Formats: sequence, structure tokens, C-alpha cells
Amino acid sequence: MATKLRNMRVAALAALVIAFGLNDIQAQDRRKSDAPAQDPAKPTTPATPATPPKPGIKPYKEVITDKAKTDKGLFKVHRLDGKYFYEIPDSLFNREMLVVTRYAKTPTVDGTYGGEELNEQIWKWQKRDKQVFIRIPSYRNIAGEKTDMFESVKNSNLEAVLSAFDIKAINKDSSSVVIDVTELFSKDVQSLGLPQSLRTQYKITTMDEARTYIDTIKSFPINIEVRSLKTYRATDAPGDKSIGSMTVEIHNSMLLLPKNPYKARFSDDRVGFFGQSQTDYGLDAQKAQVTRYIHRWKLEPKDPEAYKRGELVEPKKQIVYYIDPATPAKWRPYLIAGVKDWNAAFEAAGFKNAITALEAPANDPDWSPEDARYSVIRYFASNIANAYGPHISDPRSGEIMESDIGWYHNVMNLVRNWFFVQTAAINPDARTPKFKDEVMGQLIRFVSSHEVGHTLGLPHNFGSSVAYPVDSLRSPSFTKRMGGTAPSIMDYARFNYIAQPGDEGVVLYPGIGDYDKWAIKWGYSWFDNQTPEEEAKTLNKWTIERAGNPVYFYGQQTGNPIDPRAQSEDLGDDAVKASQYGIANLKRILPNIEKWTYEEGKPYDNLKELYGEVLGQWNRYMGHVRSNIGGIYENDKTYEQKGPVYTHVAQDKQKTALKFINDQAFVTPNWMLDQQVLNKFDNAGIVDRLRRTQVGVLNGILDFSRLSRVIDNSVKNGANAYDMGELLSDLRNGIWSELKTGANVDTYRRNLQRAYIERMSYLLNENETPVPPQFAAFAGPQIDVSQSDIRPMARQELKLLSVQVKSALPRYSSPVIKSHLEDVLVRIEEALDPKK
Repeated sequence: MATKLRNMRVAALAALVIAFGLNDIQAQDRRKSDAPAQDPAKPTTPATPATPPKPGIKPYKEVITDKAKTDKGLFKVHRLDGKYFYEIPDSLFNREMLVVTRYAKTPTVDGTYGGEELNEQIWKWQKRDKQVFIRIPSYRNIAGEKTDMFESVKNSNLEAVLSAFDIKAINKDSSSVVIDVTELFSKDVQSLGLPQSLRTQYKITTMDEARTYIDTIKSFPINIEVRSLKTYRATDAPGDKSIGSMTVEIHNSMLLLPKNPYKARFSDDRVGFFGQSQTDYGLDAQKAQVTRYIHRWKLEPKDPEAYKRGELVEPKKQIVYYIDPATPAKWRPYLIAGVKDWNAAFEAAGFKNAITALEAPANDPDWSPEDARYSVIRYFASNIANAYGPHISDPRSGEIMESDIGWYHNVMNLVRNWFFVQTAAINPDARTPKFKDEVMGQLIRFVSSHEVGHTLGLPHNFGSSVAYPVDSLRSPSFTKRMGGTAPSIMDYARFNYIAQPGDEGVVLYPGIGDYDKWAIKWGYSWFDNQTPEEEAKTLNKWTIERAGNPVYFYGQQTGNPIDPRAQSEDLGDDAVKASQYGIANLKRILPNIEKWTYEEGKPYDNLKELYGEVLGQWNRYMGHVRSNIGGIYENDKTYEQKGPVYTHVAQDKQKTALKFINDQAFVTPNWMLDQQVLNKFDNAGIVDRLRRTQVGVLNGILDFSRLSRVIDNSVKNGANAYDMGELLSDLRNGIWSELKTGANVDTYRRNLQRAYIERMSYLLNENETPVPPQFAAFAGPQIDVSQSDIRPMARQELKLLSVQVKSALPRYSSPVIKSHLEDVLVRIEEALDPKK
């Protein structure tokens, strides 16, 4: 399961895509005007007569007239009378090209934004008689040319035909042909537009061609970029449904791949890299063998001999990012610094000056951010609070070819909120609604480094932050020595919410850490004249040497974490202790929140927003602790490594986690209900808002998959397990503690208690919602609830609760509480027998 699960996680995360480096393409360093072999205006040999046009094919000048506007590059792109023509050189037929389709702009829809990838294909342009075809080769199944299985795999991987074009003209030296590609981008070609999943979601019927057009087609030395506006008729369109349609701007990028693919590096579940998989039938194995490769840039030393001696060597081709000219000048140095921070990691792989960032050249008409030779940090004037680091990689080898990092202006508000809620208790720099430029600059640098890490091939490592003891994160000397709050900037470790007043001087930020250096060493170290199989043996040895050291632990998070070490937004090796420190700081922030968000002449918008951040941070702490209940540690291993891969969290740790939640989440958090703060922005919403938060924590505990793991633990570990009977008893006694003493049951507790009955009824009467196949690896194994112990245990708990409520009723005289408890009995009866 470990390998399959990690593979699916990496595949799901691999919507990120990366930038340039085609050493074997001579034209890559030329300007657009330097392409004589592709220029019909320059005859190659004066004595060569013009080839007469073939029947049905017009003379070149009749098709591409003097009125045509021509853009030179990979192909010549001609625009004439609203039509677009590609002039394809013979030298580029049958060359493989990677085509990536993304949103350029989207309507206002949650979860979609410009830059999100929609599809990826390899194209080969093929010429046959009077036509040109786009063929789509597949690399899902492979076999080496010299293996017995080569012909069989070839015969089972017929290249699909995406589109066909009549040849309109041939240039005068017969070195290129002209085709009309207008309809390829203006008609409804699904692989170049919205995928079927979105068509189904929004009930799209057809494309409205009257409201669809090609915006631009630009040709560069190794790529062609197409932008088109497409309108789809939709009966359930996002946004304004009265329009009955969805309009999006689509960006199609076609990038020439190297003739000779870069040497692939096999992936390993114990070290985090984005990657891809293929079924290799050419291997000497008695089954269809799946091979997986990582995504990485092509880095080779300028001086191989010095590299072999262990000296730091510059790469033949440096990884270079350019800063979008639209980026505000004051933030550019911090974005650049975030890129250069990774040089420390590349030194672990033997390279110096491996990566840098530069200002985009000013007044250079040949430089464009859409030119695939240049990787760019793109700055978007958008209220989206996000940044993303995609990369385009060669599907044949995993080589990263190009990357454009997307940077939305409003990411500054996101990091402002994090920094405030996690550090303001000890950090004066965070106690203001607008940070100093130096403070915001360092936050931008942190996000820049994180996103650049994705473009280097690194996914999130949610397991990294567990490496450091909680109390060590209160130590200035420890955090300075370790360079931050976690061994990896690719974790969502955020900022140091553990540090308490008196710990001033402690490092508050994450940075490039020991795990990052290890991952870059593993992925980018250069081995001369070794096969991928030989490299894998050395890499495996390195990995085993580091096994068991939490600094080098790699863990991926699912939506409902199974391994409590691998979850986002957490710090330290003890979630209960870390969360206790975090809540102590939230209790220090709330009494000062109005003062620290004050803006003269402004309404209380900041106060409302940051109060919501406090509530959200408190909820995260509950999630961090809850993951220990039914938790299973996952330590990927190979046959050479001893010990189990899967280990259940210890009984006492699970029991302590539930007690923490009973005390901190289910006992009404009155410290958060300061009416002097709430009456500034909340008219009547806090009761339901807190109810929804508490219900989320409760339902996460009484989750089918979590309870099934609790049962599994009991079977495997017997008396040493935190079994379901004890778990449910502790939960009931915590949520219904007033019944034993006759204590007041306040509004929040009454809401929680009703939610408890509702959830127990759900366990008793409902089935687990089927998980779509594409998300199955994230959900863990599903169970048949009707055949498990969950329902009988839920029924027993409701019966025990009914007895407790009946016994407690005489203690209460309050009409509200009496009516609540009488209603509880009715609800229990309905849950036990829903047919009544």
C-alpha cells in the first residue's frame, strides 16, 4: 500500500509544471530573426529551382500574401484575414512536442484560477501526401528497442490522430508546408479546452463559436503559445446562471522536446519528488513492471573531473528565473533572495551557483515571459490569496523543461494573517494591520523559496516538522543552529506559534533545512556513465544510512491524515504540548486584538478577519491532536530495512489526545467569546460559527475510516490498543459530563450534544460514502459498516446515554435544559428506531 499510496499522492499533487534547457537544440539561443533554414525569403542555394506546387495545393504566394503578418519561431505563424497558418519545417515533422493546456483567466469560481493545468499531451506533426496529422504518442507502456517486447508494445500503442489538415501551400524550396490551424483552436477540441469532468460539473452542452475567438498565437524559438477565449453553453454555469454559459480564457503551450531524452532517475517513496510512472514491458521481470521517474532539471558539471574530486562545480547550464516587470520594485529583491536561497541545497549535490534570479531585461523586444527559454516569476494583480509553483517536464524522462511561478498580489494578506495569529504574542512586528516593508519582504522571501522548491521537483513534505522537540522550538540557540522551525521549507510549518513570552530571539520562520539539502543531494547528484539502475543502488544506500533520523523523514498528508506526523500547519514532535503552547498565545492575542488591528477612520474589517484567524488557528490545533486518535505511523522501507512499515499510535498517546480535545474543544472556550470584541462585528453569528467548528472536530473523531483503524488496532494489539469501547466511553463522558453533577449546560454545549446524537445516528444508520476512484488512495481502505462493530457500539452508546439522561433529568429545574434533555431522549429513540 505504501508505494501505491505515495504514487497516487505524488500524481495528484503533480499539477505543477517546469522550465527550459534544451542543449541539443541549436536554435534555442538564437533570436527569432536568426532562423535562415526556416525563412522562405532566403533561398538556400541560388541554383535550386522552385518546386512546382502539387495538385490541389496553391502556390505559396497565393496563400501567404504580402498582407500576412508573420511571427518567426519554432514554426512560422502567419495571420491573414482572421485566419492563422502554421508553416512547419520538414526538420520538425515527427519531433515530439509537449502541449500543456491551462486556464489563463477564469470566471469567479472557487477553486479555479489562472495557471491551473487542464491537460497535457505529447504531439507529433506528421506529413502524409497532401495532409498533415497531429499524432499523440503514449508513454504509458514502454519497452526498449533491443528487447523482445519492443514490437509487441509498439503494436499495442497505436498513436491516436488528434486532427488532420490539408496542406495549403509549400514554400519555394520545399523545406516547409503551410496549414490552416484556425479551427484547431476556435472549434471545440476537448484536449485543448475544458476537460470532461468540468463539462459534466457545469452541464456544458456545446461550445458557442459565435462567442469564441483566438486572441493571440506567438511563436518563439522552442515553443508556440496560443491564447483563446472560449464560451461554452452550460445549464449549470458558475457565477451568473442567467447567462447560461461559461467563458474562460485558455492558454495552450507547445514546447519542443529534446531529441535525446535526459537520463531518468528512479523515484523512491522515502524521498519526496514529483514524478511519473510507466509500465516497462522490456524489463526482465515476470510481471508488468511499473517504473517511476522523478522530475528534475538537467544539471551537469562544467568540470566533471573537479566534481568527481568532491569540489563544488558550476553547472553547464544554470537554472535562471526572471522577475516579471509587473512586480512592484520593492518586492523584487526578496523574490530574488528566495530563489537564491536554494544554492545552499545544491551545494549538497556538488554544485555551486546552480540557481539564480534576475530582473527581466528592460527594453529588449526579443525577451518575452512566454518564451519557454525563460522561467519567470509572474506577478498577478489579483485578490486571490495564493502563489503556485508549476513546472513542465518531459514525459519520457522527467526532465524539467520550463517553469513560470504564479504570484498573486493578495498572497501578502495571507502571510500577514498567518504571521499575526502565530507570532503576535511574542513578536511586536506582527502587532499591526500593516507590516513594515522589511517584515513583509521576509515573508515574501519565505513564500518565494517554498514555491521555487516545487519548481525544482519537490512536493510538500508534511512530515518534516515532527523532527524537532517542541521545547527546542522555544530556544533561540537551537532554532538559529537549525536555520528555522522545521528541516524543510516544503512543509507547511509556517511560523513559530510555540515560542512564549520570554523566548524572544527565537527564529520565527522556516528556511532551507537539512531535509531540503538531502532531497536535492538525492535528486541532483551527478553520476558519470552510470545507468539509472546503478544510480538507484547508490541512492538506496544513502537513504538507508539516514533511515530512522526524523530530520530526513518524508511524509505526505491526506485530507484526513492517517499518520499524525504528516499533517500541515503543525510544529514539533508532540501535538498536545505544541497546541497547549499555541492556545496560550491565542489567549494572549485576543485581549489585544482590537488594539493590534486598529486603523483610524476604518471599520472593523481587520478585527473581524483576524478574529476569524484566531478561531481557525484554534481549530487547526484540534485537528493536529485528533490525528493521533486511530493514527498509524507509516515508515516506507525496503527489504534491507528491519522493522514494521506500519505502527499504531500508542494507547496512552491516543487517550491523552482525546482528553485534550474534551478539555479544549468540547468544554466551551469562553476565553474566545469576549463580548466586547464580538459586538464590534458579530450581530448574531458566533453561536453557529463555534457550533460548526466543534461539530467538525467531533465528526472527525467519529469518522468511519478512523474508527475502522481503531478496530484494526484492537485486533492486532489487544490490551495494548486504545479500543473503540474505551474511546467512545471517554468521548461520551466528556461531552455529557454535566449529567453526573447537574452542572449548567450552556447554549454551546447543548448544540454540541445534539450534534453528538446526530453523528451517532449517522454511524448507526448510514453507510460510508463511496470515494471516487481518483481519490481512493487518499481515503484509505473503506469498510462495510453493516458488517463491522461500529453499529453495535454506536447503538450501545446511545442506550447508555439514554439511561444517563433519564437519571439526570430530576436534577434540573431550568426549563431550557429540561426541554433540551427531553428532546435528547426523543432524538435517541429516533436514532435507535428511525422507522418509527
